[in-house]
Amino acid sequence: MEAKNLISDAVPSLRITDIGQKALNWMDVFKITHLAVVNGEEYVGLLSDKLIYDLNLTDHTFESHIGKIPTPHVHENQHIFEVASIMYKLKLSVVPVLNGEHVYQGVITLYDLARRFSNLYSVHEPGGVILLEINSNDYSLAQIAQIVESNNAKILSLFVNREYGSKNLLLTLKLNIVELSPVIQTFARYNFNVLSVYMDNSILNDLYEDRYDQFIKYMNI
Repeated sequence: MEAKNLISDAVPSLRITDIGQKALNWMDVFKITHLAVVNGEEYVGLLSDKLIYDLNLTDHTFESHIGKIPTPHVHENQHIFEVASIMYKLKLSVVPVLNGEHVYQGVITLYDLARRFSNLYSVHEPGGVILLEINSNDYSLAQIAQIVESNNAKILSLFVNREYGSKNLLLTLKLNIVELSPVIQTFARYNFNVLSVYMDNSILNDLYEDRYDQFIKYMNI
């Protein structure tokens, strides 16, 4: 997914002749802390609420302070991963989008980004989640997929994370089934370290009741 498909159709831009208080009012309305400043179709910079107070712009226009406004942005053909990286590194609530001619197209909000990520990674699809810890040298996506699919399940999404200074990887698997016991048992058989499992509560209750019934039968033998 590219940046041009993430542009908000609700958040407006500021003109260089606007005053800081107008920006603050809009930020309050849209629950953001940044707004793009434009001069016609030209992108001037990204104004933050902090900068408004630092430059004492509450009752003044931005015209005489253009050089002091930072200009972070992405281009319309950049991938959603790059958009997320820039917003995270710079702690932005919105990021402006420019086309190939450097013409302002709009902004992407943090909310829009989160919403798209939830769709992209099947967050709303029914299914369970397994968190694995493995040595980075042992990581094999083919083996993990084979284990999951051998239990008549599919991987809907997979996240890989490495904590700083660690040789181990943390893998988060979202599967298309909520009864994960067979998959977990197979991972254990292949010596995978299953850190945690997240299943639908009703499935967990049924599982616990079944295990309890089996235990009672065993005790009555």
